[in-house]
Amino acid sequence: MSVNSLITRFKFEKLLNQDQGGRRIILQGTISGQPALLLAERGAFDTNPTYLSAFGRLVVHVKNLGENDIYRWYLANSLPDNSADLPTPPDLKINLIYPSTEKHVKKYSFQQSRYVTETPEIYAEHVRPYMQRCREEGRLNWVLNIIDGKSEQENVLYRSQEADQKSDYLLLPDLNWDRKTVGGLHLLALVVRRDIWSVRDLKKRDAPWLRQLRSTLATKVSELYPGVEEDMLKFYVHYQPTYYHFHVHIVHVNLDPTGTQAVGKALGLDHVISQLETMAGDGQAGMQDVELSYTVGEASELWTETYLPLKEGRREGA
Repeated sequence: MSVNSLITRFKFEKLLNQDQGGRRIILQGTISGQPALLLAERGAFDTNPTYLSAFGRLVVHVKNLGENDIYRWYLANSLPDNSADLPTPPDLKINLIYPSTEKHVKKYSFQQSRYVTETPEIYAEHVRPYMQRCREEGRLNWVLNIIDGKSEQENVLYRSQEADQKSDYLLLPDLNWDRKTVGGLHLLALVVRRDIWSVRDLKKRDAPWLRQLRSTLATKVSELYPGVEEDMLKFYVHYQPTYYHFHVHIVHVNLDPTGTQAVGKALGLDHVISQLETMAGDGQAGMQDVELSYTVGEASELWTETYLPLKEGRREGA
């Protein structure tokens, strides 16, 4: 009996598991009356230049999930429908950046990573001015468009109306979530207040606000997705973040950890809150006073303008 005939004779009974953000499924069933398990996983993309040159023409049934400024998100099929009665579900999640910039090209190209330690002095003398420059260049425009209600409002899952406006936030799906696989749940909470650029701006006095925010988010997510209980969620922040406006990542515990959840990128929100609460000093003490270690790519401005010169002794402040 050929391998192909075995697969075509597989009779589905039950979905046992779904992981890797919905890209791998494990099915229970039978073949010729005997129990069988079928594990299916998305194959790697073909990197043949001929295929890649035709990629944009090969995808079909493109569904627009949203757009904001130069960013657009889609679901699509890499194969046509099997039949009118059994349409092929979307198997591609596509992000489009158009028109893109040289900064985008550097960000998404392969680059060797470096693990660096940012002291309070390096932060104050080099990194904080870099953050300021990024904000002044308009790199936050697309985020502020969402907060101000100018774009992507169809993607806002919830906009809070707290008694203290400082505590308001927006809840949105992360760009890389397919918005349907609960085990791959990945949400973003954008705070409305604009005085906190990153975890570095958090102070001891902010601990009660953060603890209340975490509690409120857990409750709201459980309401939006019945069956997802609080202890099925992880909360973390990035440092360095992709953009300098404070936001919290909320993911299902079953979501396979990737680089964005790894040491050198993610800081557990619960740990940050505890660190602030137990920190010595008054309410002004905060994360600006601690060392933070993280990874940077060799093509990033933080590496080329700060850490490489410091490593080579071309800058003071190490």
